[in-house]
Parts: sequence; C-alpha cells; structure tokens
Amino acid sequence: MSRRERGPNPSLRATRPCEIRKPVMVGYDPESKHGPLTSTEVAISGSASGMVTRVIISPMDVLKIRFQLQVEAITAKNPQSKYHGILQATWRIFTEEGVQAFWKGHIPAQLLSVGYGAVQFVSFEGLTKFVHIATSFNTRDPAVHFVCGGLAACSATLAIQPLDTLRTRFAAQGEPKVYRNLRQAVVTMYKTEGPWSFYRGLTPTLVAVFPYAGLQFAFYNIFQKVYVYMIPPAETSTGNFKNLVCGSCAGIISKTCTYPLDLFKKRLQVGGFEQARSAFGEVRTYKGFTDCAWSILREEGFVGFFKGLSPSMLKAAFSTGLTFFWYEFFCSTFRSLKISGMVEKKQE
Repeated sequence: MSRRERGPNPSLRATRPCEIRKPVMVGYDPESKHGPLTSTEVAISGSASGMVTRVIISPMDVLKIRFQLQVEAITAKNPQSKYHGILQATWRIFTEEGVQAFWKGHIPAQLLSVGYGAVQFVSFEGLTKFVHIATSFNTRDPAVHFVCGGLAACSATLAIQPLDTLRTRFAAQGEPKVYRNLRQAVVTMYKTEGPWSFYRGLTPTLVAVFPYAGLQFAFYNIFQKVYVYMIPPAETSTGNFKNLVCGSCAGIISKTCTYPLDLFKKRLQVGGFEQARSAFGEVRTYKGFTDCAWSILREEGFVGFFKGLSPSMLKAAFSTGLTFFWYEFFCSTFRSLKISGMVEKKQE
C-alpha cells in the first residue's frame, strides 16, 4: 500500500496539456468539498443499486446456476447433457418452464441484493474512513480498496448467506417444484435439514468473496484513474458511462479469477436437495469443500471448475457495472440535494 499523497505528481502534469482531474469514486474521500454522505444515505444508495441491478440480471443468474449445477459436460456432443449452450439453455428453460423461470427465487434474491448492497457499501465507506483516521495510507489507493472491499463483502455475506442459499435452491429446482413459496422453503429446510442448512457453502463463499469483491473495488479504482487519464478532462463529464464501463471491466476480471470457488459454493448449497435436481441429470452429494473440489476434478476434469463461466462473465459484467453505476448515481443524487439545500440556506 502506498503512503498518502502529499500533492499532485509533477510528472503527470508535464505529460498532459491540462491538469488531470481526480475521479469521483466509491470510498471515503477526505478532500470532498461537501463532506461524506451519512451511513443512512450510503445504505439507501447501496440497497437501491442492488434492487435495480437484480431485476435486470436475474435471467443470467438463473442460467449461471443451472450450468454450475450440471454434472454432465456442457456440450451438445453429450446426449445426457440437459444444457449445452447459452442460447439452447435459454430456449429450453423458456419452453419447459415459461418466462417466469428466469426470475425464480426473485423474492429472496431481491432481499439478498438489497441487504447485501446496504451492508457492503456502508462497511466499505466506514472501513476506508477508518483507514484515513487510524493510518497514514492513502484511502484512494487500489490496495486499500482491495482490503476494505474484501472485508466489506465478508461482513455482507455473513448477513445475507441464508437468503443466498434460498435463492440458489429456488433457481435450481425444476418442475414439479419442491418449494412453492419462501415461507414453505424456510420451514421445510429448518425441519428436515436443521438451521445450519441455511449456511451451506459458507466456507467457500467467504474464501471466494474476499478476493472477488476486493478485486472488484481495486480494479474499479484502477480503471477509473486510467479512464480519466486517457480521456481529456473536458470529456469526462459523462461520468455515468464511465462508471458503467469501469465497473463492467472490473467485474469480468474479478469473476474469472475467483470463479471455481463460486461453483463449489453453489454445489454445496444444494446438498440435501437431490429430489429437485433429478430432472436435470446426475446428482452428487459432497461431504465438504475439499471433497467437492476433488470430486469435480476427478469426475469432470479441470474444465469442470469453470462450468457456466460464459453466462457468469456476462452476468458479472452487467451486475458489477450496473451496481457501481446505480450506486454512484444515487450517491450523486444525495450530494446534489445537499448542495441545493446549502444554496437555498445561503439565499435565505
């Protein structure tokens, strides 16, 4: 991690005809002219960004989960494979289960997104502020964003893991449905599998979410700086487009680096759920994280670790890009309202 910068880099000034403008991005900014947003404003912005993004990316999430849980190879050469491509899987789900299938488990998924977004961004803003107060590190440094982003995601994961497990089970079940609604799913899981069933896959989730979220925040930070450096300051007024592009690129890189761990999590989350999975092909039960990884490697090969990577990357690009896009949008709205209020007070 780099030490807090004392001033602008003179070498950068010399290489460009105009001064490079510091990009506005997530995280505590001690140089903000209007002060940081309150925790409530950050929570609302994070929740709203998660809610809007979830509606848009739900179909891609269903495709990703179906691919991840399929034991057979995802190829048309295997007659036992139910799904063997994005277009084929989309059409098959649509014809067999209807358009509503792409939003299976949407209620727990929405609760997950709203809760996760609020906890993650409040934690991230708080952690970066703590770094500024308690250390001499620069809170705008990518390394700081990596650590704070990872820790913020872990805290959010602990808060919403039960909802993530419910979402996965709803998205994974075919016809006939095992769970008719959210209440029945909660009661059935608690009675038949116990309270710990809601935390299935927690170990690989925490192992995966720290580097995944850390890389998201770090690369978003890096791409923001690169974008502002490459494009003249006069052209950087289109901040919303910049946030979308930088977030999408960060999402693709972070998802590719940590994808196998996400697959392990999904396989473990549907343990004890074999009845609903029988219509999709072979079913496996794993004893734990290590057994899951070794079984996949032995039976499906190294490529088994990356089943569903294509729709997952597509989803990551949209979800991460839209999450940062909407979060920055709602934060900017709150800042604009603050500025308007300050102007009205001065006029009075």
